Amino acid sequence: MTHQTRSTHSVRSFLAACLLGGSLTLLPMSAFAEDSHAGHGAMQHDMAATGPGADAPSSKAFQEGNQRMHRDMAIDFTGNADVDFVRGMIAHHQGAIDMAKVELEYGTDPDIRKLAEDIIAAQEAEIRQMRDWLAKNGG
Repeated sequence: MTHQTRSTHSVRSFLAACLLGGSLTLLPMSAFAEDSHAGHGAMQHDMAATGPGADAPSSKAFQEGNQRMHRDMAIDFTGNADVDFVRGMIAHHQGAIDMAKVELEYGTDPDIRKLAEDIIAAQEAEIRQMRDWLAKNGG
């Protein structure tokens, strides 16, 4: 294959991928609306922990926090992007706090423990800010 042929082939492949990807946006959203997390299972958020350390207490704690976060992020959507974003992010931030607390309970690296403490402080402040916003904006 010559350089020009390879180049033309690459451009055609790229355009075909763009067209295919773009055509997915034409599908009605109702095709994905049966489950608020349609396709989310593919990322294995709700799967049991695997690997050699899956039975460790820290792994179990991380898994419990992860499951709780994803359950709590499954909000009833209002159609108001601002409200929905804030409600979902509160649960997401709480998940980060829960994970940081697992680090503080089981972790030993001083730098990572400090990072966990900083994450807790920052995420708690942002959760307060988001809850205040929701209280003022009917969320």
